[in-house]
Amino acid sequence: MNTLTKNSHIRILCTARSAQKVDLKPAQDLMESWDLRVTYGKTIGAMHHQMGGDVPLRIMDFQEALDDEDIDAIWIARGGYGTVQLLDYIDFNAFAKANLKKLIIGYSDVTVLHGHLNTLGISSLHTFMPLELKNKPTAAIDSFKNALLGHEQVVSIPNDGGLSIQEITAPVVGGNLSILYSLLGSSSFPKASGCFLFIEDIDEYLYHIERMMYGLKRAGHLDNLKGIIVGGMSDMRDHEIPFGKNAQEIITDMTAGYDYPLIFNFPAGHIKDHRTLKLGVEMMVTITEKAITFTY
Repeated sequence: MNTLTKNSHIRILCTARSAQKVDLKPAQDLMESWDLRVTYGKTIGAMHHQMGGDVPLRIMDFQEALDDEDIDAIWIARGGYGTVQLLDYIDFNAFAKANLKKLIIGYSDVTVLHGHLNTLGISSLHTFMPLELKNKPTAAIDSFKNALLGHEQVVSIPNDGGLSIQEITAPVVGGNLSILYSLLGSSSFPKASGCFLFIEDIDEYLYHIERMMYGLKRAGHLDNLKGIIVGGMSDMRDHEIPFGKNAQEIITDMTAGYDYPLIFNFPAGHIKDHRTLKLGVEMMVTITEKAITFTY
């Protein structure tokens, strides 16, 4: 994975919903305090309905950033919906010129890009968006900085589920469950076999979570994993007559019978303390009687 150094160049742009430059100033200031350069794409400040410009503008803006050899990383300004509109029109050959080192940064709707890049053998960063910076605690910001600059990260959570003692090293793939579900049957679904599959989601009906898990399972994408890591399942919704299971129970039932660990409560996703994940990069997961430690 590409790591940034002093004077590396980050371009902030929109692939989906719109963002204004004034709201991105805190992110720019933070990056510059780390001795990184920040510029903005033409989509920043542009508006086409909800989007940061119409489809041609967003394609052009992203492509220009990919092709610019002076740009080391592209940080997507915000999520929502819209990145998939661009995907089939982007020429990803710029990664070959950059020796696969140009870094794409974001999460949620950016899972579209994470999945497609994974199929091309390109790693990327799953982390919060520039517009979310003001709500992020020090631990989340430090995690992002460590990932950008290539420092090792260690995250520990309690082994509340009584998982058996073991140590597994494998790459991490995945992202937002709803987006992964939307990629089923396409060439952009990440290659999950032999990997940890990371999933997270927000504001979904509980029966949708089960539907999506069935989709992944019936397509074979839950087979041959090294484990499933579940981040935030935030603000789940239900009907007046309850579905009868929460998100954790649904995922547990849907993965019963597999012999790999199912790990809940990794701090990533639509949550305040969003730690950065390096997708397509190996992670060592060490499970002891009391703790689960992620080293990457």
